[in-house]
Amino acid sequence: MVLMKDLIEKSDVLVAALPYIQKFRDEIVVVKFGGSSMEDPDLVRSTMRDIVLMECIGMRPVVVHGGGKAITAELARQNIETKFINGLRVTCDKTIGVVDEVLHDVINRSLVDFATEFGGHPVAISGKNILKAEKMYSTDKETGQKIDIGFVGDVVEVDREQLMTAINNGIMPIITPLAKGEDGKIYNINADIAACRIAESLRSRKLVFLSDVPGIMRDAKDESTVISSIRAEDVEGMIENKIISGGMIPKVLSSIRALKAGTNKVHMIDGRIKHSLLLEIFTDEGIGTEITRSGYVK
Repeated sequence: MVLMKDLIEKSDVLVAALPYIQKFRDEIVVVKFGGSSMEDPDLVRSTMRDIVLMECIGMRPVVVHGGGKAITAELARQNIETKFINGLRVTCDKTIGVVDEVLHDVINRSLVDFATEFGGHPVAISGKNILKAEKMYSTDKETGQKIDIGFVGDVVEVDREQLMTAINNGIMPIITPLAKGEDGKIYNINADIAACRIAESLRSRKLVFLSDVPGIMRDAKDESTVISSIRAEDVEGMIENKIISGGMIPKVLSSIRALKAGTNKVHMIDGRIKHSLLLEIFTDEGIGTEITRSGYVK
């Protein structure tokens, strides 16, 4: 038997969310979905349901997904060596084929299927069709020399018109992090970077990273040290003091580009927590780290 008290509590939750629903209606929110938060099928389904909820209440979500661990598993199955240099996957001819296949035929398809299951209006969009890339090199930390890491690229152009056509028609783009170069070849793109460039192009209201860390921490080994809010102008000092380090540096610096282009806020949250996306967007407290532009007013 459902108690009246429980029904009232559920109603209170909806009423509390009303100001946020009104604030973010018709606003574009780019969600980067990756890390170990994509390993649990039930969590993936739950997250896609939350994103469909955002769509249903009038927000305009755009999903960019990764697939690193699934790609690594498939490479192992095919006896293709996995190698990383400075955090970037070395991508040879065989590897880029596996990356392409896993991202499109496995991960993207499952996300589209989940969104459809919950009544959403998704469309699979290949980054190959909307992102232009230039070849990226790594750098030897000791000699400063360039290191060729194969078909790895950086995004230099986003087809904003194609994305806006889908968004304005009430369609939710779900995008793979691949791009095409001027040479016609396909390049593997870091999904964080792809999401930032897309948010920058769309001037999205928010950019949210769902990953397997709770946010930016003062002590990387202590999750209780999560920093709830950071201003863009503080980032440089935090990098110098090694509070922001490693793979978090390019993610944060690319986020700053998106903020300068017009994105109001960047959120970094733990996608392993059920409903973390909704908790971050529809409460004042949030649960991760937000990065804001100077002079931003809620």
